[in-house]
Amino acid sequence: MERVFDVEDSPETSPKPKKKKAEAKVKPKECIDLTADSPSSSSKPPEEEDDPKLSLISWNVDGLDTDNIVQRARGLCSYLVLYTPDVVFLQELIPPYVQYLKKRAVSYMIIEGGEDGYFVGMMLKKSRVKLLESEIVPYPSTQMMRNLLVAQVIFKAHKLCLMTSHFESCKGHAVERMKQLRGLMQRMGEAADDLTVLFGGDTNLRDTEVAKVGLSSAVCDVWERLGRQEHCRYTWDTKANSNKAVPYVSRCRFDRIYFRPASREGVPRLAPDHMALVGLDKLECGRYTSDHWGIYCSFSVG
Repeated sequence: MERVFDVEDSPETSPKPKKKKAEAKVKPKECIDLTADSPSSSSKPPEEEDDPKLSLISWNVDGLDTDNIVQRARGLCSYLVLYTPDVVFLQELIPPYVQYLKKRAVSYMIIEGGEDGYFVGMMLKKSRVKLLESEIVPYPSTQMMRNLLVAQVIFKAHKLCLMTSHFESCKGHAVERMKQLRGLMQRMGEAADDLTVLFGGDTNLRDTEVAKVGLSSAVCDVWERLGRQEHCRYTWDTKANSNKAVPYVSRCRFDRIYFRPASREGVPRLAPDHMALVGLDKLECGRYTSDHWGIYCSFSVG
């Protein structure tokens, strides 16, 4: 995998015209390169830096699928340039993928939820979000290396507690997945009342499982809060997304955003105001950035 990602950064070593021509066909016409720390690629215009809204993207990037992975990682970077989110929650990262992002997305701080295998991570826009501390909370009974990544940050006048996770996968692991949801709801509910708590991740949850566990009283599902809009319901959709060649149609809302506002008197409030799916366009390699659609969400001052 290290070699796969190193190909893009290595200088041209062979002068053979045929090889260069073949490589030119593989590379997209617009190669998004975030290594140059310039206003056009790594920071928002002044008016956007003053934008009081908080924006985030949550996305399972499917780093375990190594086919066209460089093109797909570049695809993720293109969405970072397009949306310039303040916070990015990522799942199914692998170490080479993280190293690629560190080279390209220089305007972001990257927090990793692990070192080996695959894991979750966060990206924080350096000019907009200040990290105070972070921790990795293990799931004691996981069989799939899953955990919860938590970060305390400051966004303008707002104290935020950010959380991301990748819950246990597959239908047969519903019991463990619901246990992980209960733990998440407990942590979100118990957070200090001057904190706004935001969770985004690949929960693998089915609606029946959420109904059995229930959400904490102060926690809302952002998709539901914004009116259950059909166009951004399914984040796992084998009917529309062809990255996984499966002989069946599966449409699920695996990826979710949960929100718990600060409740203390006098503390600035955030409220969700927009949600959309990202990654719906095919890359030039003929595949999508991931087998999941990503979620873009913004929050305004309430």
